[in-house]
Amino acid sequence: MNKKTEEFFKKMLHFFPSTEAAYKESIATYGEVLETIIVENIFMPEIIKLLKEEKNINLLESIFKYFDEVSNDKDAHLMNLFSVTVLEVLGNDRSILETARKYMGTKAIELQIQADRDIGRRV
Repeated sequence: MNKKTEEFFKKMLHFFPSTEAAYKESIATYGEVLETIIVENIFMPEIIKLLKEEKNINLLESIFKYFDEVSNDKDAHLMNLFSVTVLEVLGNDRSILETARKYMGTKAIELQIQADRDIGRRV
């Protein structure tokens, strides 16, 4: 895991401290950090839940502000991880995506549309 990706995981654990046990358990189970598994199975369900409830607006705004930073990062590995996990998962449910777009910046929206196209999803 490179430095930028490590920062991403630290930031996600900061946003969702309740996921730390599951994060550590995943590492113990697989003997390493399986990045896509952790993002898709541990962090994204928390983000989807927040978007469905849309109650903790401050946390949503903080997360998506950070996602805007990630969207503009030049690190290819981080961008790939972000696109194939966070952005693709957001596109799995149109109502969730519609809510997420209220918090997403322009670059994140562009990348999400591209992530959908990359997997052959109609946009």
